[in-house]
Amino acid sequence: MGRAAEILGVTQAFLRTLDAVRLLTPQRSAGGHRRYSRYQLRLATRVRELIDAGNSLDGACRIVILEDQLAEAQALNASLQHTIDEHESRD
Repeated sequence: MGRAAEILGVTQAFLRTLDAVRLLTPQRSAGGHRRYSRYQLRLATRVRELIDAGNSLDGACRIVILEDQLAEAQALNASLQHTIDEHESRD
């Protein structure tokens, strides 16, 4: 956790807060240390940016969740559109 906080330029308490609000659920090492994925570090960075821009923690977390859902929906839409285009080109 200390290294992740250092990389992001945040405090360990900030990362613990993101754990507490269940935005991040890091893996645990055998010794019990939190291990964050690159994806989780990107989420934490985005939350920090939104808080620095004047959003509340709850608001920033909600924005990040919605941005993530939108990206997933856009990827699914692109995949489905590709499938439709393939079927139409065969006909």
